[in-house]
This record gives sequence, C-alpha cells and structure tokens, in this order.
Amino acid sequence: MKSRKVPLRQCVGCKEMKEKKCLIRIVKTPEGEIIPDETGKKNGRGAYLCRDAECLKRAEKSGGIARSLQVSVSKEVYKELESECKKYDKQ
Repeated sequence: MKSRKVPLRQCVGCKEMKEKKCLIRIVKTPEGEIIPDETGKKNGRGAYLCRDAECLKRAEKSGGIARSLQVSVSKEVYKELESECKKYDKQ
C-alpha cells in the first residue's frame, strides 16, 4: 500500500518545519480580518504557528505573522492567539 506524504509547514515563530496538524493556522480573510483557523480550510492567506506560547512571543517580536500575512497585526490579535495557545496546553 502506498503511504501518503505528510504536509509540512514552517512555524513563523521558531522557523521549524512541522506537521500541518500540529500547528495553528492564522488567516487573513478577504475582508482583512485576522483570525485563528481551527479547521485549516478557511479562505484567505494563512500563516502557521506552533501551539506554544514561546513561539508566539518570538513571532510577535520578529514580526513573523505580520510579514507572512502582509498586514499589521494588532495587540488584540496576539492576545487572542495567546488564549488559543493556552487552550492547546490544557489538552
């Protein structure tokens, strides 16, 4: 039986290649809204981030999310992503 390729994506915080399902997808919708995409299928430009608060801090400091999405990211979005990371820490 033929094995399937596992899709890999690069984290904007730590720059490591990881499995797509292990990362949080952040989407800039066509309306310009920036939201976490839990399904991984929402329409819009996406960036991937590890489910780790340290990677989020690195991405915020380096501007990785803003650069990937080609838009400035507000502090509210970072707070929402931080709560999203905490949600995954509990699991």
